[in-house]
Formats: sequence, structure tokens, C-alpha cells
Amino acid sequence: MSTPLSKYRLHVTGLLSFLVCASSLTAEEPIQLRERFAAGYEYHVSTRVDLTGSLTLPAEKDKPAPKPLSVRGSSAIEYDERILEMGQDGQVRKTVRLCRRTDFRRTVGDRPQENSLRPEVRRLILLRYQNKEVPFSPDGPLMWGEIDLIRTDVFTPALAGLLAGHPVNLGDRWSATQSAIQELTDLERIDEGSLECRLEQITNIEKRRHARVSFRGTLRGANEDGPNRQDLEGYFFFDLESNHLSYLYLQGKHSLLDKDGKEVGRIEGRFVLTRQANTRSQDLSETALKGVVTEPNPDNTLMLYDNAELGVRFLYPRRWHVASVRGSQVTLDSADGSGILLTLEPLARAPSGQRFLTESRDWLGKQQARLLRIEPPRTVRSSPVLERFSIEAEMGKQKFVMDYYVTRQTNGGATLAARLLPRDLAVLQKEVERIAFSVAVTREQVDKPAR
Repeated sequence: MSTPLSKYRLHVTGLLSFLVCASSLTAEEPIQLRERFAAGYEYHVSTRVDLTGSLTLPAEKDKPAPKPLSVRGSSAIEYDERILEMGQDGQVRKTVRLCRRTDFRRTVGDRPQENSLRPEVRRLILLRYQNKEVPFSPDGPLMWGEIDLIRTDVFTPALAGLLAGHPVNLGDRWSATQSAIQELTDLERIDEGSLECRLEQITNIEKRRHARVSFRGTLRGANEDGPNRQDLEGYFFFDLESNHLSYLYLQGKHSLLDKDGKEVGRIEGRFVLTRQANTRSQDLSETALKGVVTEPNPDNTLMLYDNAELGVRFLYPRRWHVASVRGSQVTLDSADGSGILLTLEPLARAPSGQRFLTESRDWLGKQQARLLRIEPPRTVRSSPVLERFSIEAEMGKQKFVMDYYVTRQTNGGATLAARLLPRDLAVLQKEVERIAFSVAVTREQVDKPAR
């Protein structure tokens, strides 16, 4: 289940260590707060998050309301980033990022959870599309948890929307752009409210002139967790020597609301971001990136599913998502309504292709499906053995194709049954074939003891 902690944007980063010997200055003329982004621009980012709160789960029918669950969490992220491509609208469209640290911890009730980025995929390409980040790694497939960790992090170029688009004097106020608000709140839809910014001070920090800008606001909207209200307050420093947002502190309350607007959960937290501009990382240099594929393709956007407890690992395209895991079965769904059922078996009970065909044909017959065409089993890989067959059928005036695979490996067997709709059938079949070829049974499969 998605929780507000997994989506909420109050990411947090240490104290501003360079706030030493700061002194206030008087602005004599309007100043321009503007950070210019261009291909090749590099910066270093560090963020920290601390969250606490509670969550009330929906009550089941005819049962008392469950007790609220306590929620605690923290994250620490640090990376170097280089802009690769700008859009015609002047917005950053693609970056390459080298993650130095990505740690995420949370506890919901008494259940601790941790997430981090594996070292082998710490180099990422981020595509910015409709105010969202879509990551992939040129070095290997990402897991869903890794994608979620990156996509819910703050994309710092979007924070340029906190800056006034015109010269400002001390005391001037302006509203942040919707894209900047969405980046800080993770709201997919903003129904009401705004974030007001105010230039409070021009100050010296380590002999560099900085503008301090405060912001606050209350917003209502919705995201993957449903309707919610967010109360935000904080400030940021803008380095007037290098013209970049160098530090941001945010304190906020995130209230989950039910359909009637009643609060059913609240998360409070702090987000702190520090940022250095015009840095240079050897790992992101032209030499280091020579030959690296930075455009997405069917190979570098594959996702990895690796369930050590169940004992199975496979790759799958992003059209598909893992819908459920029940017992020894994993189901995948695609947006077009097609589906895959992967079942693990002890080696002694793993069927042959012919037996699997007989079982599948009998099952379809019981469902009153009309069988239109049967492609008999054939071996498509000899070691470890992988067999395939297919059945074209019709049920309830809807035609579909069933693609089947069965593999027998050292640790056990696996069957894969894919129900594919006619639209885009050839592509779907290629994708299912790729999934089947990648299935690895990673631990010995044994019969579960009878209860």
C-alpha cells in the first residue's frame, strides 16, 4: 500500500553549516533572482528528511475503526548532477546523475522498511516529463523501489519557480509557480491555495552576498494518496555571486483527508537542501560519458523484479507492473488489460510443455472459451529448458491469445501464462517472450506444509 510517508515531499537535510559570521546588508537597488540552466551545467545536491505522524487505515465493514498507526521516517540523499538537454521552453529536460548516497528508512506501526539504490545502478539518466522525473540507468535495470525513491526526490531545477521573474526590493512578495509547488508537495492536482515568497534580507555568508527569501502557504489538492492539505513554511538562500539557490529549509504538515474532507492522518516533517553550483565531477565528464547511451530504449528501461523470499527474479518492460504476489504466484498487468500469471513449482511437480498444454486447454474449456487455434509446445531454449505454446481463443465475444511458457531449472520450475489482447499483439508477445527468457528460480522450491 502506498503511504503518505512514501510520497510526501518533506525531504530533510542537515543544518546550514556555512551560516557563520552572517551580517545584514541594506539593498540599495532592486535585485534579480535568476538561475540560468544550460546543457553542461553541473551542481552537487545534499538533502535530509525527518518525518513523524500517524495514519488511520479505513475501517472494514461491521468492524470497529482500527487504531491509528504511528509513522516515522528519514532519508539522506546526495548526488552530483549534470544537465544534458534543455527544452525549447527553457526548462531542463534531461540530466545525468551520479548518486553518492540514497538511504530511506521508515516505520509504519511496528513494521520497519528500508530502501536504497544499488551501487551498480547509481548512475542515472533523468527525463523530465510533465513535472515528473522518469529515471533509468544506462548500467542496468532498476527495481520499482529504486524508481520510486528517485522520482519522489526534489528535482532542484524546478525550484527556480520559487524565484521572482522580475527585479525585487526588500519586502517584495510574489507567488511561486505551480511547478515549484508541485515539486515541493508532490501534489498532482492543486485545487486551492498558493505559496507566497518574500525577500526578507540581503546578507553576507562567508563573504558572499546572499538573498534570504521566506515562503509560506496552505494548499489543498490530491496525489496518489488521495485528497490532502499541506501547510508549508520555510526559507531559502540565493547566492548572488554565483546566481543559484544554495540552501532551502522547509517545515510542513501534510494532512490526509477522506472524501468528506475529514483528517484521517497527519505527517509533520522537515526538509533541508544544500546545493553547490558549477561543480565538476570526473564521473560526469565528457570522457566518462563517452559511449554511454542516454536515450531511453527497450533495453535500458527494463525493470528488475527480484524476490529473494519467494525465490524468483526476472526482467520486465515498463508497460507492465507487478500487481500482486500471492503464495508462489506473481501477477503482472499492463495498461491495455493484458495480464501475466507466473507460478513457481517444486522441480518434481514442474510440468512438461505437453502436460501444461493439456491442463490449460481443459481449464479454458471449463470457462466455456472457444478455442480457435493451438500452436503446439516447442523448445525455445535448451538450457535451462524453456518450452512455449499458444492458444488463440474467444470468450464473451472477445478474442485473445494465451501465450504459455514453462521452464525447469535447478531450484525448481516455473510456468508463465499470459493473456494478451489483439491490439499490439506482436509487441506484447515479444515482451512476454523477453520476460520468460529472463525468469530465474533463485532458491529451491518446496511443497508448503499442509495446514
